[in-house]
Amino acid sequence: MPEALRFPWSDDELEAKVRAAVRAYWKSRGGQSKRQKNKGVKDAGTRSEVTGGQHLNSVLRIIEEVAMSAGFKSGEILLNRGVELPGYFRAQKRWDIVVVRNGRLCAAVELKSQVGSFGNNFNNRSEEAIGNSTDFWTAFREGALGRDTPWLGYFFLLESAPKSTRPVGLKSSKFPAFPIFEGTSYARRYEILCERLVLERKYTKTALLLTPRGKSGAFAETNANLSFRGFLISLHAHLLGCR
Repeated sequence: MPEALRFPWSDDELEAKVRAAVRAYWKSRGGQSKRQKNKGVKDAGTRSEVTGGQHLNSVLRIIEEVAMSAGFKSGEILLNRGVELPGYFRAQKRWDIVVVRNGRLCAAVELKSQVGSFGNNFNNRSEEAIGNSTDFWTAFREGALGRDTPWLGYFFLLESAPKSTRPVGLKSSKFPAFPIFEGTSYARRYEILCERLVLERKYTKTALLLTPRGKSGAFAETNANLSFRGFLISLHAHLLGCR
């Protein structure tokens, strides 16, 4: 493989980039809250920190660099315009990054995060992930996304906090939940979600990072199957074959 097309970073180099991206994430969230406060805009809970969006841009740039390292030019890596792809159950869905070449869809990625309100938002995030991928692959089956199978990725950043990492109970039901969910935290449930999204071929690859609030850039990967490096290497390998 030509040197220019190799995966661009060592483990230490990538860790440094991810730490910087995590620091930028928390700074963006705090800045969003302050801007709305200065404008006199009130919002519920931590939602004020995210309604402006763009807080995962630094992660997005890492993915963009991986695509470029696989030989793609800026015009083939769509970040702000042209990221809407046709759906089957709806007209279009906006993805965070779409990679194309010669009229071929090579990859699409969804980036999500959650801070606070873990109980309220876990089901919403799960339903979004499952629904978006179902819509995507059905549209692909029906010929709306070309003939060559694209790479579909799902990245999730979760706040590491007592309420996300301690076990939570299950509501009583005449039909009990699967045993794997018993005694689990929301962080563990996100692991199960991300693993099963790949197992059931809803996404090609998923990644899950946990990070505490603060300026340190600290993050943890609690499941080797969901590492960001593995996510990026998988994307890079697929893009090398997308001609």
